[in-house]
This record gives sequence, C-alpha cells and structure tokens, in this order.
Amino acid sequence: MRHARGYRRLNRTHEHRKALFANMAGSLIEHEQIKTTLPKAKELRPIVEKLITLGKRGDLHARRQAASQLKEDQYVAKLFEILGPRYAERQGGYVRILKAGFRYGDMAPMAIIEFVDRDLDAKGAADKARVAAEEAADEE
Repeated sequence: MRHARGYRRLNRTHEHRKALFANMAGSLIEHEQIKTTLPKAKELRPIVEKLITLGKRGDLHARRQAASQLKEDQYVAKLFEILGPRYAERQGGYVRILKAGFRYGDMAPMAIIEFVDRDLDAKGAADKARVAAEEAADEE
C-alpha cells in the first residue's frame, strides 16, 4: 500500500527539497516564469499557489507564514504588493505548466512554469537593473 506517499522525493533529502522549492518559488515570484524539469515544476505548483493565496489574504499572519517559506523579503513584498492584488478576483489556477521538450544532456523532460496573467517585463528585470546600476557606477 502507498499511504502517505503523496510527493516526489527527487533524489533529495527533506531539507534539500525544502530549500530547493523555497529558492524556486522565490525565482518564480521574481521572474514570473522559469524553466525547470517537469517533475520539479509539478511539485512547485501547489507550493506557489498556496503562497499566492496567502498574498491574497494580505494580513500580518499570512505575511509571516509566507516569509517563513521564502528566502528573501523582496519576494514576500512582491507577493503581497503585486501578485496578491493581481489575482484577487481569481479563484485558483494562478500557475500554468508548459512542456518544453527534453534537455540535451540527459533527455530530462523540461517545462516552463509561469503565472497565468504574468508581467512580460518581469523576466530578467532585476538582472537588467543590476547591470544598469553597475554600468552607471563604472561611468562615475
């Protein structure tokens, strides 16, 4: 019998898996679209959808619950200030998974996981801002 076996282990310990999904959820919140393997994307979806639900609630307890799962405060801020109000009218299904072929090295099935009504400019925006700031510092 397979009672209480409702998740994929992904060849990782519990602590490694928890850190992996915290980092992936933060990256998805920051960029609003990431590419990963299909099993990781399927496991990440319920985690991110629960975080969006916390963002929709918007109270202090929800903010603290989200902060306990995410690594950085900037992700929590974006979750509650941008993503929560964006999906206030939606009853679920905030994330979609698109299959994206197979990885060249090991033929692992790849997927793109993204928010449904995502901001197209969010992908790589932090990286572009960091590069622009470095260039401005170099000019001075």
